[in-house]
Parts: sequence; structure tokens; C-alpha cells
Amino acid sequence: METESEPYVRLATLRQLHRVVADLNTARSLADTLQTVVDGIVTGLGYELACVNLVRPDGDLVVAAFAGDPAAEALITGRVGSRASWERRLTMGENWDGLRFIPHTEGWVLLEDDVPQWHTDGPDPRFEDEWHPEDRLYAPMYASGGELLGVISVDRPRNGRRPGAWGREALQMYAFQAAIAISNARLRANMQRALVRLEREQQALRASEESFRQAFEYAPSGMAIAEMGGDQHGRLLRTNDALCRLLGRPASVLRRYSFSDLVHPEDIGTLLRTSAEGGRAELRLGRRDGTYVWVSLRNSVVADAADGPRFLLTHVEDIEERKRHELQLAHRASHDSLTGLPNSAELRARLSARLCRMPQQTMRSAAVEALDAAYEGRSVDGTVAPGGPAGNGDPGDPGFRYDGFPEPFDLSGGVDPYDHHVHAVAPASDVDDGTKGLAVLFCDLDGFKSINDRFGHHTGDAVLIEVARRLTTGVRDGDTVARLGGDEFVVLADGLGAADAADLAVRLRNAIIPPIRVDGRAVRVGASFGIGWASCGMSADEVLRSADQRMYIEKRSRSKAHRRAG
Repeated sequence: METESEPYVRLATLRQLHRVVADLNTARSLADTLQTVVDGIVTGLGYELACVNLVRPDGDLVVAAFAGDPAAEALITGRVGSRASWERRLTMGENWDGLRFIPHTEGWVLLEDDVPQWHTDGPDPRFEDEWHPEDRLYAPMYASGGELLGVISVDRPRNGRRPGAWGREALQMYAFQAAIAISNARLRANMQRALVRLEREQQALRASEESFRQAFEYAPSGMAIAEMGGDQHGRLLRTNDALCRLLGRPASVLRRYSFSDLVHPEDIGTLLRTSAEGGRAELRLGRRDGTYVWVSLRNSVVADAADGPRFLLTHVEDIEERKRHELQLAHRASHDSLTGLPNSAELRARLSARLCRMPQQTMRSAAVEALDAAYEGRSVDGTVAPGGPAGNGDPGDPGFRYDGFPEPFDLSGGVDPYDHHVHAVAPASDVDDGTKGLAVLFCDLDGFKSINDRFGHHTGDAVLIEVARRLTTGVRDGDTVARLGGDEFVVLADGLGAADAADLAVRLRNAIIPPIRVDGRAVRVGASFGIGWASCGMSADEVLRSADQRMYIEKRSRSKAHRRAG
């Protein structure tokens, strides 16, 4: 099972990965992109050495960029390894979901081939997963067509150990993004050369126009040219085959639209804020089948001739896979790996989102004071309202509105009356007084430890999974069931009164009591519930602590045998 701190570590790794991936998009030239790739591995992925071996037109691979050791960089940068030697390496060792790891016990046969190498001396590993100085780890990079673009080679993890599943996935995702960045850098270089030729004399203009057409039509990513300015601003004039395939629409149909017609309604604001020159945006575009695909848009302005009309050139890159990976990583960071429920960090985030700093008593006092002031014809600060207690109805009076009604009173006690935050209010006592609030039910399983000790963690895990399922089934769609850790669960249920919360606790306890079958064996656990209430002015930890204390009071009030029976 995950440790409590692991989601935070994963979230930090995800943020670091996002940062170095974002740096890839800032590089302009191919050389800058290659150096940014290796620098990102050293600064963001936890390796001391990294290099990019780029496929040349003749098929061999050249060391195009190196980071981590100036001496090694001077020695092997620019050296070439044959394609046959590299293909041999990429079929050896262990396949780590696209990565290729060659342990030192197998890699000794490669010491004499023609691939540029750099090794540092060091002691033999003391543990099974410790990194050996002669271990090799490669991340192949492939273009969108499937051909090999290059190979990233990394060495000397800073923690001294072979990367685990999380580190491997991060390196694999980074290699995928690096391949896109290198392909885009090459594409930008080709297009920049075409644009330079467009500015020359007529003969060079015709030649460069053909070059631009080739780069546009056969680009692996979607490309579009749209009108700029005028009544038809943004209308698509020309699209390449890649964009047509991405959106599932022929070019003749796309010419009827602009990007604003295709964008997801929630992303229209993002599109409108994207500048024409150098603008970038990540948004969703509609396909013909009604679904949406995540894309990255990058704009630039081109002219038809030296003084001719200007057009908008948009590069459309499919990032659906990256977005899916981001959502998966975000889900892993915020949910319990065993039960799939929101974890402690996600629970606190959801609870904090419903709380503000204004104490409950302050809200009630402010509302009463504002109503008293309204009836007495004064403002909340004690000054007399213009026109006397009732106002004189003069259109020049600040308290008069042109719809004939007085200005609304501020019942918030100084809080913005247009703030849409719904304050959380707790019932005054355990007796149901009609107040509806956010109930926090703290659940601790009774008898779970004995199951773990007697039958093992496998049975204990199965019990936790089944309890999580029963709790989730027993609440409403909008409620939250989270695993706080160990055998502790928390339920957030909004809009309940004191009696409703007590009834919910009874229903959930009764749902947990029935036997749970694991590997042909029936086991039972009970549950103790403590009901707390979230109220503005409290922190998430204070709310959870209050519910936890009530749970222990409820647990101590029942005999051990009664607790086990639920």
C-alpha cells in the first residue's frame, strides 16, 4: 500500500516533469532543443549524466547533445555510432515498457563496439536494485510515423538506485515529449527557411512557395492557414491532410469553419485570448463524430508577398495522449492506490474548498445587524441613510435606483455580496433544529487489526476494498467517500441535518456489518462513526479532528463485543 507521503512525492515529480516539458517548447532552434532535452533530464528527472544520440540522414547516430560532465561532453560530442550497433543495443537487456535497460552483467560485450561511451569508476552494487557504473538505460524516441528519431541515454541516478515504475514512466513520457519537440524544431527550421525564401525576388519566391507547400502538406502535425482581419477573420482557407485526419473532416468542409466554430464551448475564452503572433494555447477541437480532441495551437503571421495580405498560420499538434497521461498521474496523486477512493490530501482539498475564514457567529451577527439597520433607515456603520428612515424617493438620492426599488442591503457584514461562496453552517446541537450543513462522518473499523494479524495483509486489503465499495454505494452521488489511511474512512455529505447525519451513520454501519468473503472465508468487521460538522472559520484539520474525537467517544461508549457486531 502507498505511504501517506507518496502522493505528495508523486505530485512534486509531476510538477517537475511539467516544468521541464514546458522548457522544451521554449527552445527555438534544433540545437537549443537538443540541449534543452538533456538539461531537463539532469535538472528535472534525477540523473547526473544524459545525452541525445540523433539519427543522421545516413542512418547512423551522432552524439548531438550532452549534459552533466564537461569532460565527457568534450570527449564524445559529435562522435558517431553505427546504426547496426545501436539496433543491437536496443534489442538487448530488459524492456521496461519502451525503455531499454542493459545491466552490467550483459553490457560487457558492448565495450568494444563503435558506439561512443563514457563510464566512471565506482564500487560494485551492494543491493539488488543499486545502480552499477556500467549499467545502461536508453529511451528511444520515435517520430509520429514510427521511425527512430534518436535515443536518449542516461546514467548515474542521483539516488544511486535503478529507477522504479514511477521513474520509468516519467522518463518514458519525457522521451515522448522530447521526440515531439525535436520533430517540431526540425519542422520550424524547415518552415523558417521557406519563409526566408518568400521574401526574396520573384524567382526565389516561387521556389520557396513550393518548399512551403511541401512542408505544409506533408507535415506530421496539423497545419492551417486562416484569414486575418476583416469580416472573415479566422476563417480557414487551407488545411493539410494531417489536420483533416485529426478532425475527421475533409478540407472542403473545414473551409466553411473557423477555429472558434470548432473549439469546445469551455475553451472559447482560451482561444480568444491567444495572440496571432507567437500565440500558444491548449484546447479541445470538435471532431466530426461529436467527440473532442486535445490539441496544442501555435500561431504565426505570414504575408502572401512583401506587401500583400497577411494570413494566420496555425500549427495544430495532437496532445490527447499527453493529456490522458496527465489525468492519470493527477488521479494517482490524489487517490488511494488500493481502494481508488480520494486520499487524505484530496479529502483536505475538497473540505478546504467549502470553508472560508469567516466564523459562523460573525456571519449571523452581520446579517442581523444589516437587517436592523435597514429597518431603522441607517447604514451598517451607524450613519443615517439619505432621505431619512424611509428615504424620500428622490432620483438624485444615492439610495434610489431607476427601477423604482431601493438599493439592496449588504447582509454580508463587509464580505462581497456578489461572492458566490456558500458558507458552511453547523447545527447548534445534536438535536435537529432544521439547520442543514456539511456533515463529516469519521469511520474507524472495529476488529480490522485482528483480521490483518490472523489472515494476513492480502485478506486485510480485500476487506478495505469491500468496505470502500459498501460506503460508496451507501451515499449519494454528490457525497465524498475518502480513505484517510489504515482502516479510517471519512464521508463528506452536504445538506444534512443532525438527524439525517445520524441516520446516514446507522445505514453505513449496517452496510459494513455483513460478512465479507475472501478466498472462501467469511470475515466480519464493525465500524465506529463520529459525526462532525464543517463550519466556515474552521480549518480542514480542525473539522477532521472534531469528527475523530466524536468517533472515539462513540467507540468508548460501546462494549468491545458490541463494537465488533457493529
